Amino acid sequence: QVQLVESGGGLVQPGGSLRLSCAASGFTLDYYAIGWFRQAPGKEREGVSCISSSDGSTYYADSVKGRFTISRDNAKNTVYLQMNSLKPEDSAVYYCATAPHRATMNPYEYDYWGQGTQVTVSS
Repeated sequence: QVQLVESGGGLVQPGGSLRLSCAASGFTLDYYAIGWFRQAPGKEREGVSCISSSDGSTYYADSVKGRFTISRDNAKNTVYLQMNSLKPEDSAVYYCATAPHRATMNPYEYDYWGQGTQVTVSS
């Protein structure tokens, strides 16, 4: 069974850090581009970061550039999102997803999605 499971979310104060994990089962992540997306209440799902399967190229939304880092550990079949200097506007449910063709911030090019993990940044 193909499954993506996110973990690592939680409540953190502004300026704090979290590391999200996206673990795959039932398939190998090596062959897929992986994206992280987030959705806050009343807002559309937006791309946060993605990483290619071919050369490990990474891409970031302007709002998180310099604060978030995406990485992948193919041996553990897991992708990470390190989030530093968190702001209240980063609060959202974070999802990881796989794209068979290329790394992109367009959620419609992703096929498998995890269930999401809640990130809340508040004092």
